[in-house]
Amino acid sequence: MSPVSTDTCRLPRDFFARSSVEVARDLLGCLLSFGGVTLRLTEVEAYAGEVDPGSHAFRGETPRTRPMFGPAGFTYVYFTYGNHWCLNLVAGQEGTAEAVLVRAGEVVEGRELVRARRGTVAERDWARGPGRLGQALCMGGEHTGRDFCRPVLGEPIDLVVAEPARPVAAGAVATGPRVGVSGPGGDGTAYPWRFFLEGDRFVSAYRPGTVKRRRATAPRS
Repeated sequence: MSPVSTDTCRLPRDFFARSSVEVARDLLGCLLSFGGVTLRLTEVEAYAGEVDPGSHAFRGETPRTRPMFGPAGFTYVYFTYGNHWCLNLVAGQEGTAEAVLVRAGEVVEGRELVRARRGTVAERDWARGPGRLGQALCMGGEHTGRDFCRPVLGEPIDLVVAEPARPVAAGAVATGPRVGVSGPGGDGTAYPWRFFLEGDRFVSAYRPGTVKRRRATAPRS
């Protein structure tokens, strides 16, 4: 496969400075490039900041979530489950803390790099799920809060999000509840904000969220 040219069709900040729900839908089929790897995006989720009970920013700004409260076109990369880094693209207006979680994609360039990073995992699972996708891109905490719409020469990130060769047809897009989100934010009727390509083999499986319950402790004598 010939190299994918993405810099010439890099999406501008105006694309991201909209509702995270609008941005999420329009990101399907787009190309995301970082560290020698290019993905075709097959699955994303929208999060709407302090008005969204499923968002990390629901309870306000913290040092961890600060990038989400900044302008659109920056990264928010967070650590989860003890060994996974997950990539979000900040959307909306400054202060709203909206973002789109990049959940899954198909590797279309940099296959040898991804094979080395993902080991003997089947190609279908190279970037099928946000943790796997982060590993495929070699994404880490040092890459959070970076401007990918106007990167600075010499900065340790050169992430490009580019428009697809052909827009994704409306009939190819499916929506549903967000994966692994518990409580009100996992309500698929109120928040049907998972967008994915219907029938695409590079889309992750849906799993509902579970509420963690504290283990009962025996009373002290």
